[in-house]
Amino acid sequence: MNFDLTSEQKMILSTIREFANEEVAPGALERDRNKQFPKELFDKMSELGLMGLPFPEEYGGAGADTISFAIVTEELSRACGSTGITYSAHISLGGAPLYLFGTEEQKNKYLVPICTGESLGAFGLTEPGAGSDAGGTRTTATEDNGEFVINGNKCFITNASYAKHLALTAITGEENGKKEISAIIVPTDIEGFTIIDNYEKMGLNASNTTELVLEDVRVPTEHLLGKKGEGFKQFLITLDGGRIGIGAMAVGIAQAAYDKALQYAKERKQFGHSLSYFQAIQFKLADMAMKIELARNMVYKAAWLKDQGRSFSKEASMCKLYASEICMEITDQAVQIHGGYGYMKDYHVERFMRDGKLTEIGEGTSEIQRMVIARQIGCS
Repeated sequence: MNFDLTSEQKMILSTIREFANEEVAPGALERDRNKQFPKELFDKMSELGLMGLPFPEEYGGAGADTISFAIVTEELSRACGSTGITYSAHISLGGAPLYLFGTEEQKNKYLVPICTGESLGAFGLTEPGAGSDAGGTRTTATEDNGEFVINGNKCFITNASYAKHLALTAITGEENGKKEISAIIVPTDIEGFTIIDNYEKMGLNASNTTELVLEDVRVPTEHLLGKKGEGFKQFLITLDGGRIGIGAMAVGIAQAAYDKALQYAKERKQFGHSLSYFQAIQFKLADMAMKIELARNMVYKAAWLKDQGRSFSKEASMCKLYASEICMEITDQAVQIHGGYGYMKDYHVERFMRDGKLTEIGEGTSEIQRMVIARQIGCS
């Protein structure tokens, strides 16, 4: 069992850490305040060849592995949670379904622009009445003269304002009272497709979170992604990979909070000593360091299993569940260690807490992860 990163992974870590420190972190506080999407950062990441990182070079990707994807997501999230979730969704929700289920023609037409950064990746799954219960989908796609006519709403969709196309789920039929859900690729500039970007969010304010409205949107039936009726199965597979991204994001935010808390504890003087002199604070910091290390190892294990072509659903849920919950715990403790200053925006840790909460919700809530794990260990 080798815990060392490969030379390629070390190079990617070095590159993205430098980029995150010099380009991403300096403007994170201001972007959070102004709700400013960092388009220019993703343009620069395109130049670095990071936008198609885990996809084959033949589609404009870099041919890297899932651990490298986790490394990049963690480092971006450490600098700015909004940038981290944008990147994670771009790869795991936008690019992955096209790569896994698309035809060669679809990959060349729709995956290549994602890998080159010409388009951000997005995925239309969640609806007002279908979150954790994705089977509650109500968006419909009716066939008419070689076209799908799509009607419905999607909500909480990441990156859609900057995506030239996205895959979305819709009901394409019904058999024995059961919905037939399929995935369909839809250009975002097509007639009848409206993207609404006006959510007021708790955190991740510099990320793009949208509502999609589809009114008689018509696309050729060739835009079907994979086989008809397999949309439900496809998005479950897609979410497994996405959970590795959210786990890495949670680790990055937790690491950022810990780093700030450790620095503050060393510098802040109380009762004639730095805070780090006191055992109560030492124990907090020790627990934070330990839990971050455990979470990162779990993320890497899930990513490694995926790269080996082995089953990783259980481990993806475990890494996402554990990393997200320790992220909230660590950001809470970071605010506590900072005392009154922790409540102030200029000290960053309150932003980490707000940003981190989404990791317990997105890509399946903590409750859903426990259901997945329970099923995997044979409880039902």
